[in-house]
Amino acid sequence: MALFRGMWSVLSALGKSGADLCAGCGSRLRSPFSFAYVPRCFSSTVNSYPKKPLTSYVRFSKEQLPIFKAQNPDAKNSELIRKIAQLWRELPDSEKKIYEDAYRADWQAYKEEINRIQEQLTPSQIVSLEKEIQQKRLKKKALMKKRELTMLGKPKRPRSAYNIFIAERFQEHKDGSSQVKLKTINENWKNLSSSQKQVYIQLANDDKIRYYNEMKSWEEQMLEVGRNDLLRRTIKHQAKNDTEEY
Repeated sequence: MALFRGMWSVLSALGKSGADLCAGCGSRLRSPFSFAYVPRCFSSTVNSYPKKPLTSYVRFSKEQLPIFKAQNPDAKNSELIRKIAQLWRELPDSEKKIYEDAYRADWQAYKEEINRIQEQLTPSQIVSLEKEIQQKRLKKKALMKKRELTMLGKPKRPRSAYNIFIAERFQEHKDGSSQVKLKTINENWKNLSSSQKQVYIQLANDDKIRYYNEMKSWEEQMLEVGRNDLLRRTIKHQAKNDTEEY
């Protein structure tokens, strides 16, 4: 399961064409020197902190992704993840060691750069910096999670009757600011009769059914690739019971 954490960074390249991605990839295994860590320097102290090095699996995935995408241009992200993960599991230890050694070397360089930066700060600056870094990490974690779910194809949540009405009316009120349009739409919604609102309520109910069916299929895929952490509680409990019975 840990193999799939951070895959959004690997899959971010999917927006490019397979041919462009594959250009210059070389053989299946690169020289470990191609993974050399180069810290970036930015204007502010917090931004001068280097990025954590990629894990051995993510390094491998970033190399394999363009190849798999070029060979399977119509494949879903979840299918590519399964194939890359399977290839990693079957990779001989001698070949995995190249990626693992590169990660350890980069991690050592990362720690040395962190220590160098911290030695130049006062205790109060370090405390302030740690708070700022923590805030940035939380925001980044939330963004990473959102991107990962999008790339894994998680279905969009169902819309309410009111949201469906807003989306429909927004197209009709193209002129004016967003605040003016929203105010007008709110008034229109309040003035609707019960029978008129029922149309949007039915559309919302249909969207709930769509969401339920798509989520059921998506969670089955996530179970197949070992991403139980993405399942809803009821599904997790059911999967756990099935495993125990087995």
